[in-house]
Amino acid sequence: MLKYFIRRMLILIPTLVGVTIIVFAIINMAPGGPIDQKIQQLRFGAGDGGNSVDAASRGGENHGVSDEVMAALKKQYGFDKPLHERYFLWLKNIVTLNFGESFTYEEPVIDVIVSKFPVSLQFGIISLILSYLISIPLGIVKAIKNGSIFDVTTSILLFVFYSIPSFMLAILLIVFLAGGSFVEVFPVGGLYSEMYDELSGWEQFVDRVHHFTLPLICYTIGSFTSLTVLMKNSLIEEIKKDYIRTARAKGLDEKVVYMKHALRNALIPIVTGLGGFLTVFFAGSLLLETIFQLDGIGLLSFKSILARDYNVIMGLVFIQSFLFLIGNVLSDFAYVLVDPRIDFT
Repeated sequence: MLKYFIRRMLILIPTLVGVTIIVFAIINMAPGGPIDQKIQQLRFGAGDGGNSVDAASRGGENHGVSDEVMAALKKQYGFDKPLHERYFLWLKNIVTLNFGESFTYEEPVIDVIVSKFPVSLQFGIISLILSYLISIPLGIVKAIKNGSIFDVTTSILLFVFYSIPSFMLAILLIVFLAGGSFVEVFPVGGLYSEMYDELSGWEQFVDRVHHFTLPLICYTIGSFTSLTVLMKNSLIEEIKKDYIRTARAKGLDEKVVYMKHALRNALIPIVTGLGGFLTVFFAGSLLLETIFQLDGIGLLSFKSILARDYNVIMGLVFIQSFLFLIGNVLSDFAYVLVDPRIDFT
């Protein structure tokens, strides 16, 4: 077993390198890089006269900027070296978690990413916990009462919510509950009120919950259906197996049959998905963060792509890919813990 995980960790390294090579090449070949955007700023900043623009080179390949300015810009942004040299320099700096400096924010990339953690981390962790706390018991009850009115009714409700896009649900919640056209029970957006620092500890907690409710519903609602249905179907499959029939034939109580014998094996597909909990550090949604005025990872990713902020993009890709790959290894580990019969060797 140990050899298997060592192999997985060794495979992780070339996989991560391969992902970063592909992304690095794509973003560097895409038009409208940081140099082009800086040139546009220089041109607009100079006005129609374009005093900083070399008139002799207007319309040329340097977009009307003198060769000296172009060379200085390339050196400033590190584009004075070939593509492969830039990549290996970036890879060398990654060892010390040096992702470079953001072209847009003009500060270290790691500081920019960490500054967006509060939104993504809070919503990611809370939505993950709520999803499992609600979906697992609900799936168990639905499996036990399979075909009942409760099962059918909850299934309809779950699939209705699942079919509604999260951004549309956000708009509906704002319209109906945040003063759009009906009642104003919750604030429109933000993480806390303007007078947050002046509130007592309990009042701050209530204020946070007040601001968290609507976006948290939108973050979480989509995962309820898939987890609940997975839990229900997994338990139903276990109930049909021979060892459950044997347990019933021995006269065991139904609760013991379900909760002690069937549930552990039924939880295997659910527990193995917990390996992806690492990705909650980067949970983010551009649309939800825009609608609820939240400054998180989703909005940062979108702005960085628009601004061609290569260092921020590569930092996000590297960290997210690393956490995703580690999560897959942890999923296998959780699989073995739940079912010791599994042997990857």
